[in-house]
Amino acid sequence: MTMLILGLILFLGTHSVRIVAGGWRDARVAAMGEGAWKGLYSLASLAGLVLIVWGFGLARAMPVDLWQAPAWGRHAASLFTLLSFVLIVAAYVPRSRIRALVGHPMVAGVKLWAFAHLLSNGRLADVVLFGAFLAWSVVAYAALRRRDRAAGTKRGAGALGNDLTSVVGGAVAWFVFALYLHGPLIGVRPF
Repeated sequence: MTMLILGLILFLGTHSVRIVAGGWRDARVAAMGEGAWKGLYSLASLAGLVLIVWGFGLARAMPVDLWQAPAWGRHAASLFTLLSFVLIVAAYVPRSRIRALVGHPMVAGVKLWAFAHLLSNGRLADVVLFGAFLAWSVVAYAALRRRDRAAGTKRGAGALGNDLTSVVGGAVAWFVFALYLHGPLIGVRPF
């Protein structure tokens, strides 16, 4: 569990610098240059991700059950992860109404993904992993929306075709991941 927690601290901590220390971050970017900052940020994020994967694997080898997830939890998780994939794809589709409405669809998608996995998993490692991502995404989303309001950020209405791209792209990515990749990569087949 130690490696999992260290990985979460490093990965989510890296992704929280702008939230908790925006001025410090901006000063580092100015001093180092954007390329060097992005390089260090990427290395720290990757190291955190490696520790999360390794630590989660170790923790799953010695499972601690906290509760038995309800049968409906798997079905709800499937629906919520489908929606989270749509949101995550919408983060990369310019001028979509989904993006304009949600504001930060990547973070909203992570929030929904984490919540979905908490519904269908009752082991300690799952609660630590998905609970940490859920808590981070709630805080990050609130901070990002607050920053948008302070900056007077306005998003255009977007185009229906771009929403369709987000929905179809998200659904295809979800389908491929759920049916073909989740089992081999994660060790659990959702269907």
